[in-house]
Parts: sequence; structure tokens; C-alpha cells
Amino acid sequence: MYPQLQLLPGAISEILASVNETGTLTLNDRYGLMAAILDENIEEEEARAITRLLRSIKRGRLSYEATAI
Repeated sequence: MYPQLQLLPGAISEILASVNETGTLTLNDRYGLMAAILDENIEEEEARAITRLLRSIKRGRLSYEATAI
């Protein structure tokens, strides 16, 4: 059985604010996004925000931490 992942309310907007401020997606942010993506009850607006964020990383506008320290 897989462990239950629960997204904290407002987590997506906090991740977006953090990434916009720093220009980098941290490992913790990535785990938050993973929990959001696996959540079947995610709102469409949040799903679109995640898509925009991932697209920005793909295009090189944002960076991400490759590994944990």
C-alpha cells in the first residue's frame, strides 16, 4: 500500500510565490507538486498553475535543485 499524500491548503500558491521570488524550485517544492499532482481533487486553476510552472522550467525560465543536500 502506498502512503497517503495530503496537500496542505494554499500550498500551490505558496510554492508559486516562492518560485517567483527565488527563481528556483526547491526539493520541498517538488514534493509539494508531486502531492498536488497525485491529488484527484485538485482544482483546475491549481492544475493550470502547475502546468505553467513546469513549462517555465522546461523552457529554462526557472531552475530547480537537482538533488537533496
